[in-house]
Amino acid sequence: MPITGFTIYSTPTCHYCHLLREWLTTNGVTFENKDVATDMEARKEMVQKSQQMAVPVSVIKLANGTEQVVVGFDQLRLSRLLGI
Repeated sequence: MPITGFTIYSTPTCHYCHLLREWLTTNGVTFENKDVATDMEARKEMVQKSQQMAVPVSVIKLANGTEQVVVGFDQLRLSRLLGI
């Protein structure tokens, strides 16, 4: 299924958030980063989508209109979803 969007909810001090962004950049994946430490609307979105406060949270929008939510830097699951 083709990907239509990729959003990361993260904080500036989160080590796994940094690793995730570096990994995505290295693999040529375009993403939007939302800093939940300073953006309260983004924090609300993240909690609504993931049901928790842990970061990073990746929200992958698929062409069929559904979303896949991945909590943490689950490289195996992300690789499968992104086809890399």
